[in-house]
Amino acid sequence: MPAFPLSLPRVESPVFVLDQATIEHGLEASRQSPRGRIMLPLHRSPTEGVQRLVNFLQRGSYIRPHRHPKPENIENVMVLKGEAIFLIFAEDGSIVSQHRLIAGDTAAAMIDIEQGLWHTLVPLADDTVILEIKRGPYDAATDKEFASWSPAEGTPEATEWLEKVVRRAFGG
Repeated sequence: MPAFPLSLPRVESPVFVLDQATIEHGLEASRQSPRGRIMLPLHRSPTEGVQRLVNFLQRGSYIRPHRHPKPENIENVMVLKGEAIFLIFAEDGSIVSQHRLIAGDTAAAMIDIEQGLWHTLVPLADDTVILEIKRGPYDAATDKEFASWSPAEGTPEATEWLEKVVRRAFGG
C-alpha cells in the first residue's frame, strides 16, 4: 500500500488565490491523512528562495519538535483558520515560551522566529489552517534537526508526549 502523501500537488499557475474550495479540499485531505495534516506548497519549485506553504491540520496532529540549523532558516507562521499553540523549547526540552495563535486576532495570529530555536506547533482546533513561510531553497537533508528528547512521529509515545506537553503549556 502506498504511503499517504505529505502534500497536495504543488501550485503551478503564476497566480494562486486561496479560496473556499481549496480550503475544503485541503481540510478533507488532512482529515484522511494518518498524520492529521497535509500541506499545499505555494512555491512553484523547491529551489525557490522563499518557501510558502498552506498547512491544513487537525487537532491531535503531532509535529515533532525540531529546529532549523542553517543561518538562513527563519520561519514565519500565521493562523488563517482555527487555533494553535506555538511552543519554543530549551535544549533540555523544557518549554521556554508558548504563543497561542488565533485566526482573526490580529494581535495573536502570527509568529516569526529566527533559526536554531527548538519549536513545534500544536493545533488546538480541528480544521486549523496556517500559512508558513520559510527561506529556501528547501533541502530535506539539512532543513531540520529533530529533538532527541521528543518521540518520533507515528510512535505510541508521540501521542502521550503531545498530551503531556499541552497540559504543561496550559499549566496542568
